[in-house]
Amino acid sequence: MKKVLIILAALGVLVCLVAFAWSLVANNVETPAYDVVASEGQIEIRRYGAMIVAEADVEGEREDAIGDGFRVIADYIFGNNLASENVAMTAPVTQQANETIAMTAPVTQQSDGASWKVRFVMPSEYTMATLPQPVNPEVQLIEVPSSRFAAIQFSGFGNQTSLDEHTEQLLAYLEREGFRPQGHPTYAFYNAPWTLPFMRRNEVMIEIGN
Repeated sequence: MKKVLIILAALGVLVCLVAFAWSLVANNVETPAYDVVASEGQIEIRRYGAMIVAEADVEGEREDAIGDGFRVIADYIFGNNLASENVAMTAPVTQQANETIAMTAPVTQQSDGASWKVRFVMPSEYTMATLPQPVNPEVQLIEVPSSRFAAIQFSGFGNQTSLDEHTEQLLAYLEREGFRPQGHPTYAFYNAPWTLPFMRRNEVMIEIGN
């Protein structure tokens, strides 16, 4: 019995090491460049340059919607486009409630019949002229102008409770510092699903204008 437990423990350690190594490789992808204007603990004020995103509008509960949106856009970057060309994976995948969805007190978003924008940032090597055009009309390529965001970073699985808690912290910081939020919070998830919780990077981002 003791020998079996030792073997199982060794296998568990091996699985964790493999997952750790694979996470390092799988998460080594391009992320949008930004300048940090100010910071306090986990919170940063960032200035992003202009970028191109692939966007899908998805209806439903938040967690279901991000999975559905991910699959729609992943289908595009993995070759379902007019050029049959693969586009490199980037991070993060972002999710934001459409402007027609009201906020409920204090920071959670309505889920019944909600509509979400799910986005991948396109690799910086592309322009609107060189990106392959989507076959699926649900995928839209959009130019996003330079912008300034407040962001709070945290690890873990990024469930709704954690997202709400960090959104509250970020909103409290913005109020204290005199920033005016613009639009709904954006949720950003940087890692593959198999990434160990302590290695995950999640963010809540709120635009604050230029």
